Amino acid sequence: MNQSKFSVVILAAGQGTRMRSDTHKVLHPIAGKPMLLHLLSTVEAMGSDRRVVVVGKGREQLEAALHGHGVATALQAEQKGTGHAVQMAEEALAGFDGPVLVLYGDTPFVTAETLGRMLDRLAQPDDPGVVVLASSPDDGKTYGRVILSDADHIAKMVEYKDADEAERAVRLCNSGMMAVGSKNLFRWLAKVGNDNVAGEYYLPDIVMIAKEEGRAPVAIEGEPFETAGVNSRAELAHLELDWQRRRREEALEQGATLIDPESVWFSADTELGRDCTIEPHVVFGPGVKIADGATIRAFSHIEGAIISTGCEVGPFARLRPGALLGEGAKVGNFVEVKKANLGKGAKANHLSYIGDAEVGEKANIGAGTITCNYDGFGKYKTEIGAGAFIGSNSALVAPVSIGAGAIVGAGSVVTKNVAADELVIARGEQKGFAGWAARFRKSQQAKKDKK
Repeated sequence: MNQSKFSVVILAAGQGTRMRSDTHKVLHPIAGKPMLLHLLSTVEAMGSDRRVVVVGKGREQLEAALHGHGVATALQAEQKGTGHAVQMAEEALAGFDGPVLVLYGDTPFVTAETLGRMLDRLAQPDDPGVVVLASSPDDGKTYGRVILSDADHIAKMVEYKDADEAERAVRLCNSGMMAVGSKNLFRWLAKVGNDNVAGEYYLPDIVMIAKEEGRAPVAIEGEPFETAGVNSRAELAHLELDWQRRRREEALEQGATLIDPESVWFSADTELGRDCTIEPHVVFGPGVKIADGATIRAFSHIEGAIISTGCEVGPFARLRPGALLGEGAKVGNFVEVKKANLGKGAKANHLSYIGDAEVGEKANIGAGTITCNYDGFGKYKTEIGAGAFIGSNSALVAPVSIGAGAIVGAGSVVTKNVAADELVIARGEQKGFAGWAARFRKSQQAKKDKK
């Protein structure tokens, strides 16, 4: 076998009825990313030669999600067990002579290091034929059991429903994942029968078939987190919690400060710089990059945003996709930014909406200011020059440009471009009527007294 390349078969044909969802089970997200795509990212980064996903019910959803990933699909029209599912990938792997990793779309967090160990063990001189990934979770539940003879050699593998009490007491559980040479894989699968309680063709049966041919199949052990699968909403939630705990620890090890780690929620692709500080109850959606030394204050929600060195965000801020904060920029409490670039040192401190905008360096956006970027049909851009000052409670009706150094008076509704260094005041003239309030109160009180 050519150990420099390998292929992957990912089983994703199960109906996932326990999820009680119209969304295919393996497309349910953890950390904002579908489980199946977590797994694909791992094997893509390892340089897998071919990737085949076995689909069944809901194949349209899977094919749409897999578009652009260089993945072939194989249809398992009838659910006849895991062995039968892998057989459906034979045509897609035609002509490939090398090791094959069989993985599961609902078991997303097996690591590249563990998969590498499986491939390495398969290539050892004793030529075991099959390498099974096992783990020893605290609760083995209804996982199949792996019975070892000596060292890492497998004496027997048994499905939980077919196991006796002694076998069920064994802690080493079968994850279902394995590494097998391509030619042997399909040859052995052709010999698998369905004489079992479920009447299905079990993939693990190839282990005993390999033994009958004189091979000595082996098991390697991974962390329970790597072999944790998802069959229900509860298992999905628990795996999300486990992933988040691990990501928080990683962030701390990499030099970020999390004031209350358990209250911070990451996405799969969140990037944090050194010496950035994350206060409690911050949620990161996909596509967030935070540079060194930035501070994210409590109760902020950030998605699709790039935050530069020395920035301060929040508390209670919302950054939506396309938000770009330059060095030292500040977005304060109850400010929302969408598809807008705030230049170096620019500030929007309170109660504002900045959307579809370009804000120059050191510009100041007063409290209550909004960019009116949408007219019910299209989106339009607002440009605010460097050093401009936008007074509180102003409405900038896009498309509009505020020149560098210009000042917009508080309460203005700006509908026309403002030149550099110009003062613009766009509000109704204030008028005063001396004594009017006292006369009003007196007349109203008289009316009340007559009742």
